[in-house]
Amino acid sequence: MFYTKEMIFTEFKMATQKDERNAMKTANKQSYKNRIAYLTALKEDMIKAPKNFSNLSLTTDHLQNLIDDWSAPKPIDAFYKRIFNMTYAEKKAQEEAEYFTYDENGEKREVRKPKKETQSVH
Repeated sequence: MFYTKEMIFTEFKMATQKDERNAMKTANKQSYKNRIAYLTALKEDMIKAPKNFSNLSLTTDHLQNLIDDWSAPKPIDAFYKRIFNMTYAEKKAQEEAEYFTYDENGEKREVRKPKKETQSVH
């Protein structure tokens, strides 16, 4: 059986739903246990039967990075630290400073250049 990207997304979504149901049962305490277990099992499957994943550009290193990120106390911060070398809040503050300014009235204005519109040929 070959894995598809859609199958992996669907199975990960199901693991996320299980984690969310568990969080509701335990007074909104975030849990990533099912997502971590799914990613770990997927990595083991990839090692045991790599031909089933040959149509994907996913590697065991990618999966290990995801496992490490989801295992962190704050997964979003772990992801941003790995990719941007700063936390999510730090990255958003950087983007805010780069793309927005405040005028003399204290109103926020976007200073980012608008995307060029593509011209269609008729």
